[in-house]
Amino acid sequence: MTSSDLCLQERYSPAGICFGCGAANTLGLRIRSFAQPDGSLLAHWHPLPHHAAFPGVLNGGIIGALLDCHCNWAATWHLMQRDGLARPPCTVTASYAIKLMRPTPTDTELRLEARVVDAEPDRVRVEGTLSAGGEPCATCAGTFVAVKPGHPAFHRW
Repeated sequence: MTSSDLCLQERYSPAGICFGCGAANTLGLRIRSFAQPDGSLLAHWHPLPHHAAFPGVLNGGIIGALLDCHCNWAATWHLMQRDGLARPPCTVTASYAIKLMRPTPTDTELRLEARVVDAEPDRVRVEGTLSAGGEPCATCAGTFVAVKPGHPAFHRW
């Protein structure tokens, strides 16, 4: 595997334990976010049977975790690129809202997209979409904040 095959989580947080995006969390969702030329992030993820709310449909909490983590990485990637940093700043979720638009199937690969819609010096607003078979199933709008020394998440990457 070359460095270009590594997702942002594997490249910048290989020891991360987050349930949604921690590369080292073998019981987690382990999403793999990849930066796109336009600055957005893209990930593909396939549910397992134990992620279901009921047969054939993904649990809403899992949907929330997927979009929260993927959008958070879009925020930190944006701050890193904007500020010319060698390592991403540690960001946390300040707020996020999920809109469930239709049942999300568990028998297919899901597509996660996230893009920055507004940024301030220490916070970024991101919108994300979770799709299955080309159809949007859920959206997310969130604000993610770069934390300072003393915060429990500082230097978690």
